Amino acid sequence: MKVKRNLMAAALVTAIGMPAFAEEVKIGVPSWTGAQAIAYVLGEIVTTRIGGTVEYVPGNNATIFQAMDQGEGDIDVHPDVWLPNQESFTKQYVDDAATVTLSSNPYQGNQGFCVSRDFAEVNDITDIADLGRPDVAALMDSDGNGRGELWIGAPGWASANVNEVKVRDYGLLDFIEPIRAEEAVKTARIKDSIAKGEGYAFYCYEPHAVWFMFDVVMLTEPTYDPEKYIMVQPSDDADWYENSMVATKDDLKQVQIAWSNSLEERSPAIAEFFANFALDANDVSGLAFEISANGRDPAEVAKEWVDANSDRVDAMLGL
Repeated sequence: MKVKRNLMAAALVTAIGMPAFAEEVKIGVPSWTGAQAIAYVLGEIVTTRIGGTVEYVPGNNATIFQAMDQGEGDIDVHPDVWLPNQESFTKQYVDDAATVTLSSNPYQGNQGFCVSRDFAEVNDITDIADLGRPDVAALMDSDGNGRGELWIGAPGWASANVNEVKVRDYGLLDFIEPIRAEEAVKTARIKDSIAKGEGYAFYCYEPHAVWFMFDVVMLTEPTYDPEKYIMVQPSDDADWYENSMVATKDDLKQVQIAWSNSLEERSPAIAEFFANFALDANDVSGLAFEISANGRDPAEVAKEWVDANSDRVDAMLGL
């Protein structure tokens, strides 16, 4: 371990002392705020502590994993891999192709569906089944089509596919319309519905800035049961919707970063740092809150976090 740390320290010194040969990395940036926050923390540490160069590349899960698999440096790292949500990608590229490495330092995530606390208390809403009550669905029907809206996630999210199946298998389709839209649309709708006293339900997860932004509650669901959680993603089966069955709450998630194996040759100090990188759920919620609720620049928020957590960053760098 001491030799390994010395080697990494030497690589850091070399990278800092020889800017013409600085290591470089392209960081994938998915659409959700937590991933953006982690991406910029990674980038801040690479630029200020390793002396490398960073480029941020927006992309969805499929795009980022494909680029990491190709190993040509178009995108080198995914900052926020949720498992088992993105398991179809990790099986393909981590397990089978062995072109991508998954971190062994995850934080824990929790997923479900939320409504505002006021809406829940006034209408006695505590469980996901309550969204199927005609009186509740009517209060969530903002476009007058006879079904209440439920935001299930953004386009390209594996979790949105899971939630679409859940709406069906929880018996809600007659009353609830699953909606896919970018997360900013969901956030604006939460704010608007609370201000107007309207009903609105949405996919929610921890960690996330929403817990700091609004007074919301997560609805109960049937306890996780692997026999009732058979999810097939579109990347595995064109008939994924018909061949899936999800009638239970998601298990707690393991969330970590993943990077292209080619990075170990192109930028070994950065790859070693990625292997040691670790945040917890509170870190991610706090970072996301500053970005989402306070409208701050992710780069500025990341810099503050790195400056305030110097000892933790040193440990990640093996110093």
